[in-house]
Amino acid sequence: MDNPFDDEQGTFCVLINAMRQRSLWPAHLDVPNGWEVEHPSSSRRQCLDYIETHWSDPRS
Repeated sequence: MDNPFDDEQGTFCVLINAMRQRSLWPAHLDVPNGWEVEHPSSSRRQCLDYIETHWSDPRS
């Protein structure tokens, strides 16, 4: 697997930044500056479901 973001079997977390934007993030990678873990390590699907449930349109 070349792209760790596409690994269906990988472990991920959900990051959030100051603008309340969320991102799926491979759990084995360092969290980039300006982001923090909002949802702990779990499956890719669980993290995507979490993002979908907590997503809000920043334009509204």
